[in-house]
Amino acid sequence: MNPSVQGSTGFSSANPHALATILEASQTRSIIASRDIFDVSGTKLWARDQPVSQALQRKLLDRQLRHPLESCLYAEDGVTTRSLVEAVERLLSRDAPLTSLLRPYADKLVHAVTHLPLHSVAQLLLTAGQATRPDSFDHAVQAMALTGTLTIAHGGDTRQLRMAMLCGLLHDLGEMYIAPLHGEADADRTLDFQSYQHLVIHPHVGRLLVEQLTNYPPEVARAIAEHHERLDGSGYPHCLQRDQVSPLGRLLAVTEGALAALRGDRPHLARASMALRVVPGEYDLSWAGLFSYAARTQAPLQAQLAVDEIQQRLTRIDAALQTAQMHASTLMLAAQSPALKDALALAQHLLNRLRTGWNASGLWSEEAIRDTESAEVEAVEDELLFRLRAIRRAALLRAGELPEPDKDRLTGFCAGITDDL
Repeated sequence: MNPSVQGSTGFSSANPHALATILEASQTRSIIASRDIFDVSGTKLWARDQPVSQALQRKLLDRQLRHPLESCLYAEDGVTTRSLVEAVERLLSRDAPLTSLLRPYADKLVHAVTHLPLHSVAQLLLTAGQATRPDSFDHAVQAMALTGTLTIAHGGDTRQLRMAMLCGLLHDLGEMYIAPLHGEADADRTLDFQSYQHLVIHPHVGRLLVEQLTNYPPEVARAIAEHHERLDGSGYPHCLQRDQVSPLGRLLAVTEGALAALRGDRPHLARASMALRVVPGEYDLSWAGLFSYAARTQAPLQAQLAVDEIQQRLTRIDAALQTAQMHASTLMLAAQSPALKDALALAQHLLNRLRTGWNASGLWSEEAIRDTESAEVEAVEDELLFRLRAIRRAALLRAGELPEPDKDRLTGFCAGITDDL
């Protein structure tokens, strides 16, 4: 994790990325100071009811604030429960794979949205995101609706439904505190390692936001921190496992995983279902059945490649997985620094988990491939390839700063994982 964020315990100074987003939003939205803004020495920097402008950025430069900036601003014409209802209704009117899963629960979803508590800090950041990053805001609405749908389908009570939908709506607020070029537009599937290093801090920042700047229940903050964790330890930022992930965190992780699979060029609920099941033990599958059921209401998934081409790609993945496992074992025997050993141990664990998924899929058998729908096989291949790439990034992230020889060894190992794919 980025040490400057890991060590952060508050919001005593304005984050430059969040401030830039708020200022950009102020060009089309009415964002005002809800209280006088002072620095820690008592100097008044901005007056209550004064509209936000570029001049505020100059005033805040290198200043420590008496109160967090986010708690001193308000979006007068910003996101409301009414506008959230309208966003959900627009989502439900789309001709999209996700809509077929959500639509049977439309009335309950809309009713629940009208009762969501919008804290002023959350309202400010959601408004800024809606004005400047519409795709991210749309993702938040989708996550809110999907967590609600899954909770309703599992018989959750009113409180559980509202907490789940709040988690979905707020889970990516931490992204506003990193540079936009490192954001999650491609569901982190195509990010290089540098961008990945920045991206992995956003669940932690989101947790700090909710814990320190709002009055939402602790389980909401915890779930936000966990929304990229996986039960087998393959997630981030803390590689939590099994019972270390809360029930709401598990639901949010399933939601995030499903929406990531639906962001591709050929979205289909069968792909979302496959993404959740391809590596056993990665997600809490008690939430996954609804995706498989709803997928049957869609037109069948179509493959882009011929069976022979898919088989060739699977063979290359199998070879890459075997080579990576052997290479990791060899390096572990020679490794001396604890950081390198820790990174290699994580890589071995994740490679073994991926091998378990490979074995469970049966795609090592030519007969199994030909007996299975080629589109399903292709979807599995896509997910296995993504998991291999994710292992490379996870190992590099775990290692952190290494002595030059160890850095070269780990870099060579990670480069070799997917170079031939």
